[in-house]
Amino acid sequence: MAAASLRAAPSKSLEIVSKTGVHVFSVTLAETSAQREKGLMFVKHLPDGQGMLFDFKGEQDIAMWMKNTYIPLDMLFIRGDGRIARIAANTTPMSTAIIPSVVPVRAVLEVAGGTCARLGIRQGDRVFFRSSTAVEVRLPPQARACIERAWASSVTFPGEAGTGWPFP
Repeated sequence: MAAASLRAAPSKSLEIVSKTGVHVFSVTLAETSAQREKGLMFVKHLPDGQGMLFDFKGEQDIAMWMKNTYIPLDMLFIRGDGRIARIAANTTPMSTAIIPSVVPVRAVLEVAGGTCARLGIRQGDRVFFRSSTAVEVRLPPQARACIERAWASSVTFPGEAGTGWPFP
């Protein structure tokens, strides 16, 4: 996918709640086989806060690679409950080595290499994504602080079927 077409593609908001805070990303969706196959190939720059979300609509073992991908990426393998199962950090550009999910996952989020280390995003952190059918809600700082406190105390946030992640 050329860099220009990545910028032109419609994007959605995705949030990762970690112990370091709530991190918001603007993601391009790769939902069809053709979109998943092309992914971020040929992209020469991926700005901070942007990425590509590969949604497989159900949990399964996933294998990724970096063929024709010019930049290092962090790949976040995400379970159906929204938890990050694995992070493949700073993947090698142009490599055809297989990068497995290791466990069944629902989705993979690709962001610029080094993003997870810089933001303190780790395995077990929670990803929230709202599909196009959901109403986007901007949380005031007090609500975000409440979510962060709840996360720190290991309280889970139940999702609603059909509105996005996490799924029940």
